[in-house]
Amino acid sequence: MHTLIQPITLLLIIVVGYVFKRFGLFGPRDYRVLQTAEFNLILPGAIIYSFATQPHDIRLLWISLFGFAAAAVPPALIFLATRHRPVSQRAFVMLNGAGFNVGCFCFPVLQAFYGPSALVPAAMFDVGNCIMVAAGTNVLTQTLLHIAPGMTLAEQHAGDAPTLPYQRPVDRDARRLARRTLGRRIVRGFVSSVSFDVYAVMIVLMIVGIRIPTVIADIAQPFANANSLCAMLMVGMLMDMPASRTDVRAVLEVLVWRLPCGIAFAAAAWFLLPFDTAVRQAVALCALAPIAVFSTMFTDKVLGNARLAGFSLALTAAVSLTLMTVAHMVLFG
Repeated sequence: MHTLIQPITLLLIIVVGYVFKRFGLFGPRDYRVLQTAEFNLILPGAIIYSFATQPHDIRLLWISLFGFAAAAVPPALIFLATRHRPVSQRAFVMLNGAGFNVGCFCFPVLQAFYGPSALVPAAMFDVGNCIMVAAGTNVLTQTLLHIAPGMTLAEQHAGDAPTLPYQRPVDRDARRLARRTLGRRIVRGFVSSVSFDVYAVMIVLMIVGIRIPTVIADIAQPFANANSLCAMLMVGMLMDMPASRTDVRAVLEVLVWRLPCGIAFAAAAWFLLPFDTAVRQAVALCALAPIAVFSTMFTDKVLGNARLAGFSLALTAAVSLTLMTVAHMVLFG
C-alpha cells in the first residue's frame, strides 16, 4: 500500500486544482502561469537533475529509440485511420492519442515502486518520447492536416473537411519556398521547446563523457522537487468536464487508441529489449503512462480546447495508475 501513496497523491493534486478553480480560488486562465513555468523552467530543471544525479550508460540510447517509436507510430496510424473525419476531431485525437507523461507522472510512480535507479531508464525513454511530445507530434499534426501555426482552427474557419484547404505550389521556386518554410517551422518547433533543448544538451554531454557539476544538480533540485506538484496542479486548473456527447466520444476515442498501443509497447519493452529485468520493468511501465502535459498546451493552441485535453489527461492518469500498479504487482512484483 505504501507504494501507492505517491501516485494516488498525484491524482489528488489534480482534484485540488479543479476544486480550487470551481470555487474561484483560481481564475479560468490562471493555468497559463503554471504552464509557462512548467514547460520553460520546472520540467527542464527536473531533466537536468536526473542526468546530474544518476549515471546514464550510452547503451541506454536504444531505449530512447524505443521511446521515439512508441510516441511516433500512433499519430501516423491515427492520421491514416481517421482520413474521412473532420479536421478538428483528427487533430484532437492525434495530439492526445499518443505520447507519454514521463517526467511529471512516471518519475514519481517509478521512484515509489522501484527507487531512484528506475529514473535512469525512464529518462532515456523520455529522450525519444520528448522528440515527439515536446514538438514532433504538434508539427506532424499541423503539417499533415495543413493547419497554420499560431491560430486555432476556429480562427482559421475550419469546417468539417478532413484537412484544411491546401494547394500544392506548381512553380518550382514556390515549391522550394514552401519546403524552406516547412523546414523552418519544424526546426522552430523543436528549438522553441526548452525541454527538448535540455535533453539534447544532456545527451551530448553524456556521449562526450562530461559529468554535470554537483553545484548544477543542487541548483536544479528545487525545480525537480516542484515538478509533479506544478504539473498536476496545472492539469486540475485547466480541466473541465466534457460539455457534450461529442466531447465524451472524443475522450473515449483517445482511450481506444492509447490503451492497446500502450499495452502493445509495454509488452514489446518487456519481451524484446536486451536489458536486465529492472530496466525492462521501468520502460514497460513508461509505455503505460498517461497523456503528456505538452498535449494540453498544443491542444489549446490548435483547438482552443485545453480543458477537454486536461480532462483526458486526468482520466488517462487514473487509468494509467491502475495499469501500472497491476503490471508492477502481477507481472513484475
